[in-house]
Amino acid sequence: MKTLVTCLFVSAGLLAGAGNALASEALAKKHNCLACHAVDKKLIGPSFAEVAAKYKGDAGAEAKLVAKVKNGGTGVWGQMPMPPNASVPDADIKTMVKWVLTTKK
Repeated sequence: MKTLVTCLFVSAGLLAGAGNALASEALAKKHNCLACHAVDKKLIGPSFAEVAAKYKGDAGAEAKLVAKVKNGGTGVWGQMPMPPNASVPDADIKTMVKWVLTTKK
């Protein structure tokens, strides 16, 4: 019985994680992030997996990336500027950044 309960909790956690990833990807589509970025390959901007790898272990990565998405920037990944996304709600940006930071190739 204990094993069954444990399996159910683990399964629920995995499903919740998958649901969060799908919701985050839907936000990326909604806010047009996928016009320049892809999960696993470089388009105009770096892939989300490349971003996650670059910032792995950086305790301040989430705050840096939230600011970068909100305000735009250039020079980190080349000279192509990332435009500011000031109209995207902060909660959506935070959700997407958290998701990007967990992306793997």
